[in-house]
Amino acid sequence: MQANGCSQHNGTTDSSLVDPHSIRTSASTSNGAVTANGTMTGQNSKNLSKTDQDIVRLIGQHLRGLGFNQTAEQLIAESGCALEHPTAARFRAHVMDGEWDKTEDDLHELEALVKGGKEDVIKMRFLLLEQKYLELLEDGIPLKALECLRHELTPLKYNTERVHVLSTYMMCSSAPELRESSHWEGKGPVSRQKLIENLQEFLPPSIMLPPRRLFTLLSQAVEQQKEKCPYHNTQLDSDLSSISLLMDHICTKEQFPSATTQVLWDHSDEVWYCQFSPDGTRLATGSKDNKLIIWDVDLDLFEVRHQRTLDEHKFGVGFLTWCPDNMHLLVCGPDETNEVYIYNAVTGEVRQRIHQNSDDSLTYAAWMPDGRKLVVGGVRGQFYYCDIDGNVIDTWEGIRIQGLAALDDKVVLAADTHNRVRAYNFDTLQDFPIIQEDHPIMTFVVDDKKEYALVNVASQLSIYRYPLSSYKGCHLWDLKDKVLLRKFHGQTQAFFTIYSCFGGLNQDYVASGSEDHKVFIWHKRRESPVAVLEGHRLTVNCVHWNPCEPSMLASASDDGTVRIWGPKDKQRRRKECLCFFCSQTV
Repeated sequence: MQANGCSQHNGTTDSSLVDPHSIRTSASTSNGAVTANGTMTGQNSKNLSKTDQDIVRLIGQHLRGLGFNQTAEQLIAESGCALEHPTAARFRAHVMDGEWDKTEDDLHELEALVKGGKEDVIKMRFLLLEQKYLELLEDGIPLKALECLRHELTPLKYNTERVHVLSTYMMCSSAPELRESSHWEGKGPVSRQKLIENLQEFLPPSIMLPPRRLFTLLSQAVEQQKEKCPYHNTQLDSDLSSISLLMDHICTKEQFPSATTQVLWDHSDEVWYCQFSPDGTRLATGSKDNKLIIWDVDLDLFEVRHQRTLDEHKFGVGFLTWCPDNMHLLVCGPDETNEVYIYNAVTGEVRQRIHQNSDDSLTYAAWMPDGRKLVVGGVRGQFYYCDIDGNVIDTWEGIRIQGLAALDDKVVLAADTHNRVRAYNFDTLQDFPIIQEDHPIMTFVVDDKKEYALVNVASQLSIYRYPLSSYKGCHLWDLKDKVLLRKFHGQTQAFFTIYSCFGGLNQDYVASGSEDHKVFIWHKRRESPVAVLEGHRLTVNCVHWNPCEPSMLASASDDGTVRIWGPKDKQRRRKECLCFFCSQTV
């Protein structure tokens, strides 16, 4: 928030705008006394409620932070409310002036008001003396600095390690070297204001207002509005300076991925899987037609262009996953496939082919975060831990794999045929339960922060005996607390394997395909969909959100197509560009 060309937020002091000496008078402008909570009493008191007093104090603090000192003083005088306890006001002024001996006297007066008692008083004194010591060093007075270190800081017997670090700064030969070594802003209003903010943490707000308190409250209000907004999916209003405080925050559906910007027809059969690369610049799609196609992604036009087709594997692509290095791809086939291919997506060459036994069924894979190791498995009980060169490091016997996800370089989550997800530690060779469902887990995916799991659960009940609403669909689980947070409504999943995903701004959304030919999008906090995308003619097998563009996602379907989804304005812009290109060609 800016005013008169100033970029200081409320409560931030700039020496060019605020006279720190004016703070001394803020407690005595009106005729009357100051109570412990900072309220002026006397002939100018307006008999304000506690809430009104707080509002006046916040406004006064904000005005002073903007440099409107006379206006702030007039507000204080007319309302009868002091911004701070008079001793706290003097304390602030003395800190900003660097009068360290006087701050000691102020601190003694404030001692009974400090929240944590004597222990916190020692911490406050330490912070003051640390600033004093550094300023003496910067001023080129090492003897006085050494005296401060030996006879004032050390006797406190607090944070001895920090005292040792401070002593090393005596060796700095210049002020710039001192500032660089200590990561300190140097003597002046900036470092002293930061010191004030650190000291305020030890005093109750009735005595000294927290820094930029009005700004903090407004930011919290806007954040709460964003959380309630079902379509908040853009970074453009990430701070208060880019939005209006005169109305509630609301996003329109126009900026949400709700329109088809492109349809890809290059596959000749059912498309089973799609996934964007971690950097969002490429898309990989796999089909029953044995083709793996790599596409280049234009994030401006929301358009993808065919780069190359990979078909060395000779089996339908049932699953694929990008390596964290944005270069390698793991490719798995359907149930009868006993090998996994590692492609170099840049050159199109096969980096490695993982094959152990002809009876294996290797249908799922996951990269470890280091990008050098991976796990593969399948429903026949194979579970291999390998390196990128195809060497098997370890195995876990008897686990019928229905899905894989790596939590770190040693721990892997695996869904199995017992309707559960368990964690397997390949370092300690221990496993432990994470998720238990009542019905078969078809697939699952973990968010980037490894906090949540999105599980696709299918019902084994007959479609002729039960309505579609009885099918289980997508469930959101908390991995840390191991609890089911939410069951999302609307999506249909009874017989087929459908892959869902997290995505959007801060991965606040989840998306899934469905057997009724639609794409469903939910906010993580809402059980009902915020958007239902129509366009496919058969089951949507997989949906994936571009990790670098919150408004772009791809869906793969049994109708043989891949659809790219984006905001409606992107759809219009692409059409205009195509029309311009056609007219130029003609």
